[in-house]
Amino acid sequence: MSLEMKELLNTIPQVGTVNWIGVRPSREESMNSLESVEVCLENGLVGDRFSGTVGAKRQVTLIQKEHLPVIQAILGCEEIPPATLRRNILVSGINLQSLKEKKFSIGGVVLLGTGNCPPCAKMETALGPGGYNSMRGHGGLTASVVTEGKISVGDEVKLILE
Repeated sequence: MSLEMKELLNTIPQVGTVNWIGVRPSREESMNSLESVEVCLENGLVGDRFSGTVGAKRQVTLIQKEHLPVIQAILGCEEIPPATLRRNILVSGINLQSLKEKKFSIGGVVLLGTGNCPPCAKMETALGPGGYNSMRGHGGLTASVVTEGKISVGDEVKLILE
């Protein structure tokens, strides 16, 4: 990778904001909306059904608030509550894809963007026919926990330069 490209990829002056937090206590249950959540190395978000291991790639899922109007327009609907999309954290003001394979902070927590979070077949039920395809390219980011702490609605989301 050229020095110029590396510099471009690391130039993220925007600071995002957490707009919504949700956890799913167990399979097939509805998301619980929270104002804040504790984050631990072993289980990701406390109260979420995640059952992986320390450093697993999908401990936390994030989605871009700016993508919701696109999904809504494709489906021809007025509003999609964040809980419907089955992601843990709704973020605005920073491009989540720019945080892929990078460390970033949310409040006092450090996460590592591990990859894209494509939609699952459950989007057909949650959003109706075409729900899966409406979210393709708009599914968000997966992340693993690097340091524990607390995330709250209103916290800043920003790149950590190493």
